[in-house]
Amino acid sequence: MPSPKSSKRAERVQVAAVVPPLAAEQQLDLLCPVAPIGLLAGVDEAGRGPLAGPVVAAAVILDERNPIAGLADSKKLSARQRERLFDEIRAKALCCSIALASVEEIDQLNILHATMLAMRRAVEGLRLKPSLVQVDGNRVPPLAVPAQAIVQGDAKVQAISAASILAKVHRDRLCDELHQAFPQYGFDGHKGYPTADHIAALRQHGATPHHRRSFGPVKVVLGLVPDPSLPVPAVRR
Repeated sequence: MPSPKSSKRAERVQVAAVVPPLAAEQQLDLLCPVAPIGLLAGVDEAGRGPLAGPVVAAAVILDERNPIAGLADSKKLSARQRERLFDEIRAKALCCSIALASVEEIDQLNILHATMLAMRRAVEGLRLKPSLVQVDGNRVPPLAVPAQAIVQGDAKVQAISAASILAKVHRDRLCDELHQAFPQYGFDGHKGYPTADHIAALRQHGATPHHRRSFGPVKVVLGLVPDPSLPVPAVRR
């Protein structure tokens, strides 16, 4: 029988249904009480540079009454630290949401617009409506609430730091699942980024359905553009 403490926590935080990994959109929402005035949401993304997999965005509204120690830019943290903070953010935040834009959307829209789409989905997935959204970087997605871009915001604003951690951990987990399906590519190591090993695997095995066909190295493998590593044939006159 659950303890009163666990029952109380279950009433406060419930995880919404999540669509299957690598589908067009994936959200993780925490159900929250009625929104107080003046809520700030932090937003960040993970996965703009990789050659494969979706781009993931997260939005977080922190609870000032439940501070989280150790929040920082996800890139400055170890994988173990990020995993620990991922669970703590989910447990302590007033509200958080994770969303994505699929590989197909990246190829159709381009990576910038797909990133803005994922960010908008993350904000719209929040159970509380923020009065201000602060986004890492120098652009903001079209939103129904005021938004502000903050360069290096993941190192300056705790809510953005929290969002960067959620997005990074969630995307890394998706890449680990990709590795189970396509172990020859090493997704568990490079997480889809264009490392030498990843490029070599692309050349040897070709592109998977999860590779971004609008990205240069994938275009080369598919024969859509010339290989820049090969010498240019001499033009006969």
